[in-house]
Amino acid sequence: MPAAATQQNDRVSPRGVITPGDLGELMASFNEVTERLEATHNSLRGEVARLNRELHEANERLRRSQRLAELGEMAAGIAHEIRNPLGSISLYTEMLSADVERARAEGVLDDASVSIAGKIASEVRRMDAIVRDVLSFARELRVRPERVEISDLLDEAVHSSRTSGAAGGGTGFERSDRAGDRPRTVWCDRSLGLQALLNVIENAQQAGAGGEPITLDARRVTIRGGDGSAGPGVALVVTDRGPGIEAGVLDRMFNPFFTTRSTGTGLGLAIVHRIIDAHGGCVVVRNNNELEPGARGATVELRFPDSPDTEKETE
Repeated sequence: MPAAATQQNDRVSPRGVITPGDLGELMASFNEVTERLEATHNSLRGEVARLNRELHEANERLRRSQRLAELGEMAAGIAHEIRNPLGSISLYTEMLSADVERARAEGVLDDASVSIAGKIASEVRRMDAIVRDVLSFARELRVRPERVEISDLLDEAVHSSRTSGAAGGGTGFERSDRAGDRPRTVWCDRSLGLQALLNVIENAQQAGAGGEPITLDARRVTIRGGDGSAGPGVALVVTDRGPGIEAGVLDRMFNPFFTTRSTGTGLGLAIVHRIIDAHGGCVVVRNNNELEPGARGATVELRFPDSPDTEKETE
């Protein structure tokens, strides 16, 4: 049989008979569909894992908030019980210091006795400051949100930080040069939002190395709730260039009374957490090298949810 006739018979088959060409096309289509299904499956599996992770984090924040509320009630009761006798001690210490000063002026007591009386008064003031911090942490937060200009809020925070005399008060500040999607306003209680921002800035100043400037910024974010819901929000961002945060500290830094320093009550960041939680937002902390290998320092985001009638506005 001629070669041309053989080739023609290979292309034309009797009705109902599957040729090798048909089978090849079928297998190719099957492999293509299988690859697409596998890719879709992998994508869905990754999305489910991400959602489960975010839900777990949201539930952890909810449980933390509940624990903080319980601890706050207990701390408030203890602080009130301490404050009454502490007030009496403070009054008697002032009377004692005045008597000691008069006795020294008359030559009856020496400078050492005056120094001891001064140390007692100093410790009483320190204890009173601790009680005030505890009561500030435990008090009921009544949030009165309003539309606040972010630039004004950041300017006020910088001014207050520079004039407060807090540790690292000489640290410089700079604004991020990122542009395009920076929000103009944030929906928050102005006073509480400023307090939270100041506490984070003070912590960044204490963590800073060599007085390097702290970067302040704002950006749009998505805030996820414990029920899996998600909504738009605005984050006030504070970035330092210190040594970063150790893993053990990162997990505990918002716990009340936890501190890595020799002074302080360890309530500053716990108060931040309470304020942001009262707004329905969250606090996100990360070391900068997580996004940029080799980068120094850490970033704290104070995430406030938008009001329902928020119009997206950018600078």
